[in-house]
Amino acid sequence: MDHDSRIRPARPDDLPRLVELIHEHVAYERAAPRPAGLADRLGPRLFAEGARLWVLLAETPDGTVAGYAACSEEFAFWDASPYLHMDCLYLAQEARGHGLGAALMTAVADLARERGLDHVEWQTPDWNEGAIRFYDRLGAGGRAKRRYAWPV
Repeated sequence: MDHDSRIRPARPDDLPRLVELIHEHVAYERAAPRPAGLADRLGPRLFAEGARLWVLLAETPDGTVAGYAACSEEFAFWDASPYLHMDCLYLAQEARGHGLGAALMTAVADLARERGLDHVEWQTPDWNEGAIRFYDRLGAGGRAKRRYAWPV
């Protein structure tokens, strides 16, 4: 990691930059644009007392928020145990290759341990070869499944 880069929890004043990064991430993953008002919907859930949603931010030495990892606690029914689900990990293009991704993953693992959780799960698109190589280098194991979304 670059000298003086750091990982820290998101604060309410980070919300505008976090939303910018989310929109970049959505475009990068070739997903449909999100409806207006994302900050208004996300802020109260992220910063509410007792929220079980955590966002860790990667900050460059100059203080620029360059990436994030968003996590929540989930429950593995087959194992009858909770785990940390990392819903998103994203670094702005210019921040990649400087160790921030590894630092974010270390912070995510630390968050899981702090919460008394024994593992982290996440997904990445099957076309994202760079992310797959990165996760493989960390020693993570992939699981073949297809994710569905069902509007109700």
